[in-house]
Amino acid sequence: MSNATVPLTRRSVIALGAGAALPALAQESKGFLRRPWPKGQATPPLDLPGYDGPRWKLGDAHGKLVLLNFWATWCEPCRDEMPTLELLATLYEKQGLVIMAVNQRETDAAIKRFMDQMPISLPILRDADGLTSRAWGARAFPTSVVVGRDGQARFTVVGQVDWNGPEARQWIATLL
Repeated sequence: MSNATVPLTRRSVIALGAGAALPALAQESKGFLRRPWPKGQATPPLDLPGYDGPRWKLGDAHGKLVLLNFWATWCEPCRDEMPTLELLATLYEKQGLVIMAVNQRETDAAIKRFMDQMPISLPILRDADGLTSRAWGARAFPTSVVVGRDGQARFTVVGQVDWNGPEARQWIATLL
């Protein structure tokens, strides 16, 4: 589908008003919107309990590239994206990539049902009250934030991405 035939969505209209029309429309046609982390905005802290593992803090991964994927079990694009995140984690783990799946405001029972249907090996963190997701700007799902080896957020991707496609792999390879 060419950009000329992409229907204008609310996000596209907002992007037009913000002067970011062409990049936003081009990415919107792919189903996601990638944007740099806002200049001058500090990287929020992250300290969450694991679903069936230990508590995890962003500081624990200092020196590694971190991809935080904010998701929910009811979100179909999140479910579709999960296998590509899992493969990306496997491919780049030895180079220092850490992927954490941050589940937003769901119960252990909901996560267990999801895991029974789609077993994944990515570590799952529980954002039970949604405050961490909000602090990281995750207002739509899926939202991913990539944090550099220095602990500073680099960019956000809103929407479903094929994390094994050439574009997404380039984003990661550049920071590794």
